[in-house]
Amino acid sequence: MQGISSHAYSNRQAFLSYQEERRRHWDSVACRLDHWFSRGTFYHERVSEIYRYLVPPGQRVLEIGCGTGDLLAALQPAEGVGIDFSAGMIRRAEQKYPHLRFVRCDAHDIGLSGQFDVIVLSDLVNDLWDVQAVMSQLDRLCSARTRIVINTYSRVWELPLLLTQKRGLSTPLLPQNWLTVEDICNLLRLAGYEDIRHFNEILWPMKTPVLANLFNRYLVRLWPLSCLSLSNFIIARKRPDKETGIPEPLVSVVVPARNEAGNIEEILGRIPEMGAGTEIVFVEGNSQDNTCEAIEQAIARHPERRCRLLRQTGKGKGDAVRLGFQEASGDILMILDADMTVPPEGLPRFFEALRSGEGEFINGVRLVYPMEKEAMRYANLLGNKFFSLAFSWLLGQPIKDTLCGTKVLSREHYEKIAKNRAYFGDFDPFGDFDLLFGAAKLNLKIVEMPIRYRERRYGDTNIDRWRHGMILLRMVLFALKRIKFF
Repeated sequence: MQGISSHAYSNRQAFLSYQEERRRHWDSVACRLDHWFSRGTFYHERVSEIYRYLVPPGQRVLEIGCGTGDLLAALQPAEGVGIDFSAGMIRRAEQKYPHLRFVRCDAHDIGLSGQFDVIVLSDLVNDLWDVQAVMSQLDRLCSARTRIVINTYSRVWELPLLLTQKRGLSTPLLPQNWLTVEDICNLLRLAGYEDIRHFNEILWPMKTPVLANLFNRYLVRLWPLSCLSLSNFIIARKRPDKETGIPEPLVSVVVPARNEAGNIEEILGRIPEMGAGTEIVFVEGNSQDNTCEAIEQAIARHPERRCRLLRQTGKGKGDAVRLGFQEASGDILMILDADMTVPPEGLPRFFEALRSGEGEFINGVRLVYPMEKEAMRYANLLGNKFFSLAFSWLLGQPIKDTLCGTKVLSREHYEKIAKNRAYFGDFDPFGDFDLLFGAAKLNLKIVEMPIRYRERRYGDTNIDRWRHGMILLRMVLFALKRIKFF
């Protein structure tokens, strides 16, 4: 026991010495800020630009290792709290941004309470004594919806950074941890978190006309140049807990229906009850057969089911989905295509995946199990596989099937997507990409749910593979501009 105590004392002393050395270092840096110009200003401006893309304004934001508070202020938080162990940095932050709250404390011993929407660790983890300990104590500051955003220098730049520091061109640093993305993701897992996605940023950290834009918006996204980036970004969330005692949610299943009269009765008979109850919202879309009459008659024959019929005034499935979601009353929103190629009996799996917190946006996948013979033409299958690769790269999360009609998310997240829709515009006739792009922009955890894809039993498909294929290509180009090359 005595030996263990002496070792513990020795480790504690090493930690205190490590922290004191860094505290003095950053206090001295703070003192020089009044009369020292860093050539790293452009780097910090680009980091702030990336964070503004990732974090919408009006959030509750905590920045750990906030320095002078510039990044925190750039995020325009509704409630902004910055902590730093350097008294000099905190004084300057309070002078510059009196509308924000700054607290002097060590990242290893955060004495705050309350929960935040976003927790930022910018260029911090490489400077910490115990990264896992810092991450573990964030648990009480996180809800299931909190996003932890980390950016850190890549070791590829260790020598260039050392040279710029010696020449006084960038902020001097003490010896660093130089953690890889894999190291940080592993530490997050050990601390009870999971990474949602990670990506590379900044190839050219100098303000140079044309070159800076070319390297930092475009070339840094392309392999192998992405391996040479200066900064790694990681977005993580708290791993879901199996919570008990929470009231069951009401589920709304939105069924866009155009020329699907022969499927309506089967839809009502096969959609299972889920959660606190299941509402079925039919959105009839200018059918040329008697779909509207079939829905009315089926609803009359099934008074035990909670059903609604909406008449679409616009065009396209995307417009139908938006109308259905707007009018639905459920806490969980689902889409089920009326062609019955996706069996409704599988919907409870989507419900459980969302309810358990394993995913925040559940996307159906038709390309896992073997399909029935006429379920999907070979050209359509090849196109889907191509677009799955393209959109997985664009969105930074695996997207195996972009056009499966079954998608599930919470009303809360849908309302955030709708609120942020102006960023993308009303561009999507299908409705799938409006939701997928919005979910990726909000850094939601996208989980894919394999389903058995069946052959259509009634009517003809509303998809024109060549015309809609060209629309998909335009979607790729659109996403390149608004999501990838921002």
